[in-house]
Amino acid sequence: MSKKKDKVKKDKRVVVISGAHKGADGKVLEVQTKLNRVIIENVNLRKKHERKTQENPDGAIIEREMPIHISNVMLEDRRKKRPNILAQQSAG
Repeated sequence: MSKKKDKVKKDKRVVVISGAHKGADGKVLEVQTKLNRVIIENVNLRKKHERKTQENPDGAIIEREMPIHISNVMLEDRRKKRPNILAQQSAG
């Protein structure tokens, strides 16, 4: 049996099916197989403080995507086969 982390690959489109960002979709930027986590474009954004450097003398506060668990995502092509999956989960 194939594991979910083997199916979700970089540059594939996924949908978040549970958690705070439920219903959001985006492209997979990175898959962390050992941690069972994925980073999705424009999902789970967090503000990070950047240290002062020669390139950035003032420092900065930037927004970055943080990883979410792979069990909370589903491939978008699978969602097209089951369009009511997010509605079914919230009702049950």
